[in-house]
Amino acid sequence: MAEYRLIRVSGRKDLRRFISFPDMLYRGCPQYVPALHSDQMHTLTADAALEYCTHAMWMVFDGEKPVGRICAMVNPRYNALYGKKCVRFGWFDCTDSSEVAGLLLGAAEKWGKEQGMDTIHGPLFFNTLGKQGMLIEGFENVPPFNCIYNYPYYPALVEALGFRKECDWVQYRMHSQLGVPEKTKRMAALVQERYGLHFGSLDKLRKDKAMVRRFFRIYSDSFKDKVYNFIPFTEAEIEQEARSMVPFVNDRNSVLLLDENGEIAAFGICTPSISGALQKARGRLFPFGWLYLLRAKNDFSLMDLMINGAVPAWRNKGVSALYYMKMAEKAKEFGFGDCISNPQIETNAAANIWKAYPDHSLYMRRRCYIKEIN
Repeated sequence: MAEYRLIRVSGRKDLRRFISFPDMLYRGCPQYVPALHSDQMHTLTADAALEYCTHAMWMVFDGEKPVGRICAMVNPRYNALYGKKCVRFGWFDCTDSSEVAGLLLGAAEKWGKEQGMDTIHGPLFFNTLGKQGMLIEGFENVPPFNCIYNYPYYPALVEALGFRKECDWVQYRMHSQLGVPEKTKRMAALVQERYGLHFGSLDKLRKDKAMVRRFFRIYSDSFKDKVYNFIPFTEAEIEQEARSMVPFVNDRNSVLLLDENGEIAAFGICTPSISGALQKARGRLFPFGWLYLLRAKNDFSLMDLMINGAVPAWRNKGVSALYYMKMAEKAKEFGFGDCISNPQIETNAAANIWKAYPDHSLYMRRRCYIKEIN
C-alpha cells in the first residue's frame, strides 16, 4: 500500500528534483519532448513574469520515489484585466493515481484560496507566452517544443476531481508543398494592389534592437482583445521574448509585411522543429545538446508555425492572405516538409484558415480545465 507524502518545493535541490521528475515519468515515451533543465530553472526562478506573479510548487513522494509535481500561480494582471480571482496550475505531472492527483491539485487549490482566489484553472503558464493546455487528442503525435505532452490518463484524473472544460486549443498538420488555395491567391493579389503593401526583411530587423522590440510590442497588441485570456506583455517580457525568439527568425522561414510607410502591418513566424533535437538532448545542453539544436535550426523537414498576426489597424482587411501566400512560396523555395500550426483557440475564426487546405488534419487538441474552489 502506497504511503504518499506531499512536500512543498523549497531550495535548489528540491527544484532540481521538480524539474527532472518528467525524465523519469516519461522514460521510454517516444512522444515526450523534454525541456532543457537550464531553461526550466531560469523560468521557475527568474522569468520576467515573476516581477508580478507569485507561485508555489509541490511534489508527492511514495517513500523516496517522486510520483507527482505541480506549480500554482497567481497572475494579478490577468485577474485585474478580466475581473476574476483565479489561481493557475501548471507543471502538472503525475503517475496514474487519483490519490496523487488529488494531493497535488488540492495543494494548489488550498494555496490559491489563501491568496484570496475563488477559482482554479489550468494547465497554464505564468502568462500567455508559455506552455498551456492539457492534451486530450493526438497522444500518438510528437508536440512542438513549446507545447505540453501528457499521458492519456491525465484528463480522466482531473475530471474525476470536479474540473470541467474552460476552453480548447486545436493544432493542425498540413503539407507545405501544395501551396495555398486559389481563393487565397486572388485575395492576396487584390489586397497588395489596393493597399500598397510589401515584404520587409527579418534579417535586417534582427540587427535593429529598437525595431525588434517594436515588433514584439506590435505582436502583443495584435493579440490583445482577440485571443482568449490573452495578457498584454510587460516591457521585461518583451525583452525576454525578443532574446529567445530572434535567433530562430530569418528571411528563409518567416514573413514580415510592411505598409507603404514601412511600418509593420502583419507577420508570420515559422521555425524548424526542434522537438527531435530536444529529445536527443534529454534536457541538457552539454555535452551534445547544443549540437543537436544547432543542426535542427537548418533542418526544414518539419516546421512549426509559431505565430502570425496583424496590427489592429490592418485586421479584417485580408492581409493574412498575403503572408500565407508568401510562406507557401518560401516552403517551395527552401523545401519545407509538413507544417504544424501553433495552438489556436477553437472559437477563433483565424483557425479556419487551416481548414481551407485540402490536406489538413487535426494534429492535437488541448484543454484548459476550470473549477470553483470550495
